[in-house]
Amino acid sequence: MADIEQIEMERHRGQLAGDVKKLVEKYRAIFDWDVPDIDQAAADRLILAEIRTALSAVETEIAAK
Repeated sequence: MADIEQIEMERHRGQLAGDVKKLVEKYRAIFDWDVPDIDQAAADRLILAEIRTALSAVETEIAAK
């Protein structure tokens, strides 16, 4: 039998993925506003790398509590 936490995560997985996609789209739009003729692939790599860095920092912060 699955843990209650796993069941709950499965219920919200789609919402979580949608929220992350909205976050990426938010920063893609900001890059588009600030940088004319942007290399979208390069910008996407930078945005995703920074989200990973931020996520790691949040994970470390939560684990320290």
